[in-house]
Amino acid sequence: MDSPRNAVEQLRDIKERVREGPDAAATERQHAKGKLTARERIGHLVDKGSFREVEALRRHRATGFGLEAKRPYTDGVVTGWGTVEGRTVFVYAHDFRIFGGALGEAHATKIHKIMDMAIAAGAPLVSLNDGAGARIQEGVSALAGYGGIFQRNTKASGVIPQISVMLGPCAGGAAYSPALTDFVFMVRETSQMFITGPDVVKAVTGEEISQNGLGGADAHARTSGVCHFAYDDEETCIAEVRYLISMLPSNNRELPPRARGEDPVDRQCPALLDVVPADGNRSYNIREVIEEIVDDGEYLEVHAAWAPNLVCALARLDGATVGIVANQPAAMAGVLDIRASEKGARFVQFCDAFNIPLLTLVDVPGFLPGVDQEHEGIIRRGAKLLYAYCNATVPRVSVVLRKAYGGAYIVMDSRSIGADIALAWPTNEIAVMGAEGAANVVFRREINAADDPEAMRAQKIEEYRRELVHPYYAAERGLVDDVIDPTDTRAALISALSMLEAKDAGLPRRKHGNPPQ
Repeated sequence: MDSPRNAVEQLRDIKERVREGPDAAATERQHAKGKLTARERIGHLVDKGSFREVEALRRHRATGFGLEAKRPYTDGVVTGWGTVEGRTVFVYAHDFRIFGGALGEAHATKIHKIMDMAIAAGAPLVSLNDGAGARIQEGVSALAGYGGIFQRNTKASGVIPQISVMLGPCAGGAAYSPALTDFVFMVRETSQMFITGPDVVKAVTGEEISQNGLGGADAHARTSGVCHFAYDDEETCIAEVRYLISMLPSNNRELPPRARGEDPVDRQCPALLDVVPADGNRSYNIREVIEEIVDDGEYLEVHAAWAPNLVCALARLDGATVGIVANQPAAMAGVLDIRASEKGARFVQFCDAFNIPLLTLVDVPGFLPGVDQEHEGIIRRGAKLLYAYCNATVPRVSVVLRKAYGGAYIVMDSRSIGADIALAWPTNEIAVMGAEGAANVVFRREINAADDPEAMRAQKIEEYRRELVHPYYAAERGLVDDVIDPTDTRAALISALSMLEAKDAGLPRRKHGNPPQ
């Protein structure tokens, strides 16, 4: 029998071979594609020296098609836990060098185990995806493995943050696991997601398209909305994953970590007086408002390239994480449409699930009119944003910067649907519609009968504005808690959120709601 020292030496040799991977040529091929290996990616994600691997010595038991002669350690996926800025994070990373990262029974079982551990420990789960889908040689066993992943994704939803990082191909049913998670990161040129690839698309529809054109990072970041963040290289992508994790709680029972900075709580924001024009028809970039208000001007925008008429971002106010939803006048005048409504609804739901207070910056002319919008379901899909806000129990503060018209005003976290604190700038116009449109409806007969219709129209517009659209109309009726000097916005928001920190607003007992689809 070998001595303990010999046994330990053999163990070290095996583990070293596991860490090195199948062979140097496979690693070179991975690097030649501009891609890191699974272990290199994990090294970028977690704090140095913190990763603890689980089931590194696992091997598959499948036979047939030559599999019995090829039984590499890890079975093509590296699983374990480490820390990000000192907090525990669980991770699994496909190793494309082994079976192309394809999922088999043993491979899936490892992922199931690490997902169960993450849920039990109450810690975020990050998947580093670079796999070729189900392992064909293992047949239905591989498909059942995906089912187990989907079931756990759903079980973990709203319990722990789930982040998918796409670093290679992801085809077929494998694409549904990332779609079930909270955030999807992609890398341009090297990562793709699609249910059916270009060859199948061409065979069925005759359309010719490249892999990146069909399911690349920009296609999903701009067109489909599947991708929340897109970057040019893996290192930057993974660094931004770390930044996102730093702003999130570990689970739904905790508050987000607080980061004390040097940005004064009572810092005045005089630049806001110049950023937002008083004229409601003039455009501006809402990002400049966000930068001026939040700590050190830093924020992480979600879905920046998709539905750009609504900005959703995570930032900090006095060191505390806050979710920001803001109309963007620089894109489609900040109007709400189908995509913006769905984008905002998912973000609001995420923030509510993970105890992140909501700040809503309102400058909205209404919902986008049009046959396409109506036929594509603006009623039911726009109602998603309304439902998300009405259902949210986290602290909610809204600020009307300028115009807030019609149903869109109500939907953008108005006081009437549950905002805890509703503030407004003295440039606000809260009304059913703009004075010009309202005058044409209310005073149509007088205008048509006048000797000078244009002069009468101008007179009635001014009359309507004076009576119903002045900045203090909503405040006089208790629909706005205060009209504030824009330069005091940061201090007012921090004060309101601090007051609401211990808010406890439970919902009626029920199994779950039935949100609009």
